[in-house]
Amino acid sequence: MSNQQYTIEDLYSLELKVWWAYFKSESLAFKMICFYLFVEYVRPQSIITWLDFLPWAKLFLLGSLIGVFMEKDRKWVSSPINKWMILFFLSVLWSTLNAHYPEFSYKNLANFYTWLVIYFLIINIVTTPQRLLFFLAIFCIASFKLSFSLAITWAKRGFSFASWGLSGPPGFFQNSGELAIQMVVFWPIGLAIALSLKPYVPVWKYRVLMLMPITASMVILGASSRGAQLAMVVQFFLRFFKQIFKVKVLVGIIVVVVAGWHFLPEEQKMRFAESGSDKTSQQRLLYWENGYQMMNDFPLTGVGYFNFRHYYEDYYSEDMLYSSAQLPHNIFVQVGADLGYIGLFIYLMLIFSAFSALSKIGKDTVPSIFGELSIAFKISLIGFVVAGQFVSVVYYPFMWVQLAFISCYFNITEGVSK
Repeated sequence: MSNQQYTIEDLYSLELKVWWAYFKSESLAFKMICFYLFVEYVRPQSIITWLDFLPWAKLFLLGSLIGVFMEKDRKWVSSPINKWMILFFLSVLWSTLNAHYPEFSYKNLANFYTWLVIYFLIINIVTTPQRLLFFLAIFCIASFKLSFSLAITWAKRGFSFASWGLSGPPGFFQNSGELAIQMVVFWPIGLAIALSLKPYVPVWKYRVLMLMPITASMVILGASSRGAQLAMVVQFFLRFFKQIFKVKVLVGIIVVVVAGWHFLPEEQKMRFAESGSDKTSQQRLLYWENGYQMMNDFPLTGVGYFNFRHYYEDYYSEDMLYSSAQLPHNIFVQVGADLGYIGLFIYLMLIFSAFSALSKIGKDTVPSIFGELSIAFKISLIGFVVAGQFVSVVYYPFMWVQLAFISCYFNITEGVSK
């Protein structure tokens, strides 16, 4: 059976034999981009050290690129997000050329252009409902592996507080703050997949699927990241605000809130109480204030791509509460200070274009399995933006992979509706 003979409905029951047969029937490009997502998010080469003898992620990306050009029916996939991705890259180059410390800009160029390449590879490969469901499944399985194991770790710790929170494998999610943001992005998608597949799977599989948002929420609580916890509260309200006054939903929300507050360690509650007055908060406020001044001083180019920390140490040393400066702990200040108002405007338009694309998708134009995804992607992106007000994660995978998912979803549903 070729991949064209597998319908989206064939995958609904989550039968491993069917999924494996479908994957084997797929193109080289799709297989390679799936392997890339797996090694980037699961990072087996970090867990099993003897596997770490090749740059697996780069090799799979190269395989994806070769595979794309081998596909006979290949065509350029358009999206409202595409032009803003290219413009953002141009703003990075413009800022690099005018940077105060160009050596640091050139050194870090790969931190964005890699995501630019990955974005366009994903949207030009994941072009059918079957591919999107499979690709999302890898994302969910990889995230669930993290959330499930770390939720157990936190439970074994007696749900107690630790200054390091919870840590993932080496890579993007090793730090507890970044790990928590991944869970913020993941839980709405995991919930959408679980609810959409409920009519098609046995009860036990549905319960396993529901563990995805549950364990992700536990990790957010246990990771000791105030920004991520605030983001989850905002997400929770937005996701359920239409049903909030229904008795069952209201009771459920009260139970969740009470349970969450009960399990939140006292030390973490104290951190919320001290927000704005503790040393960490004071330093972040200084970063934001002085980052805004950098935007005003260099509105067209900023101080230079990836120059914030070095510029701050040289020109704002009196506002350093620690021995060295860090990134500004805010995605908008990070972009604006480094790239200027032009770069910040383009970055904001990237976010706006994603919401705009999702708002154009009607539920009647998508396969039933994807009915929940529009709201899930919106909630995920909102969670990232809220959490991003307290950390510097512009060039982490969270937003760039989300934008790729949204572009794939937009193009697939547009194709279905035509």
